[in-house]
Amino acid sequence: MTRRLLTRKGALFSLIFLAAITGAAAFADLLSLDPLSQDLVNALEKPSAAHWFGTDELGRDIMARAVYGARTSLLTAAGAVGIAAMVGIPIGLVAGFFGGWRDAVLMRAVDVLLALPGILFAMAMIAVLGRSQTAALIAVGVTGIPSFARVTRAQVLALRKRDFVTAVEAFGGTSTYNMFRTILPNAWSPILVQVVVLASVAILLEAALAFLGVGIPPPTPSWGEMLRTGKSFLYEAPYYAVLPGLVLTLTILSFDSLGRSLTWLLEDRHELVELNVERAKP
Repeated sequence: MTRRLLTRKGALFSLIFLAAITGAAAFADLLSLDPLSQDLVNALEKPSAAHWFGTDELGRDIMARAVYGARTSLLTAAGAVGIAAMVGIPIGLVAGFFGGWRDAVLMRAVDVLLALPGILFAMAMIAVLGRSQTAALIAVGVTGIPSFARVTRAQVLALRKRDFVTAVEAFGGTSTYNMFRTILPNAWSPILVQVVVLASVAILLEAALAFLGVGIPPPTPSWGEMLRTGKSFLYEAPYYAVLPGLVLTLTILSFDSLGRSLTWLLEDRHELVELNVERAKP
């Protein structure tokens, strides 16, 4: 599966870029980059050998802030995906496995979350919790719960009446065992795609919140905050907003491309399995 994924140029480029940006964010402390060091004498300096992305209005290195901003965005995305998965997957499992009133109640609650505009809901939560990385992480994570719940429920409904599930029940397997040990391991493929897709959505939403001034408060580096401040200097220092914006765009596109490649690979694999089943029929 991994080998076939790497044959797609888009997926290969995406993995290389994401590995590079993740490595830079993880080991930023070892790269001698200081995102908070100010040098007012060299404020709004153009890109150079000393400052590859130039400097901002306080003389801080924009590249250093972009690298640390990647750490902020990736940690927020990872936490948000974790929250959404831990809540959404069990909801989808219970709703799809038991059906009936449980399904109706749980999915109506999911529909309520789905009906709320993600950005407005996140802004409302941050207004209650206050501006911090934890608040942004929780806000973005809650908005991702419906997608995991719906994808998981769809997979459970497709697998619920399969022979291997019925066999486990016949041998005395409990509902909990069947859900988490039989069905869930066979439903991981679309959920994995959802993880990648939601990661890109989480990064974009975190940046949007920071751009609107309700995200992670400064001086913590954030791509959205850099775009928000940089738009005031578009004429004298266009690189201030353009270069961090380019990094943000490439990161989101890489996650999106990787998600599309995984979808293509899993659909192709599913069609191959169905073809083999048809051939095996007498």
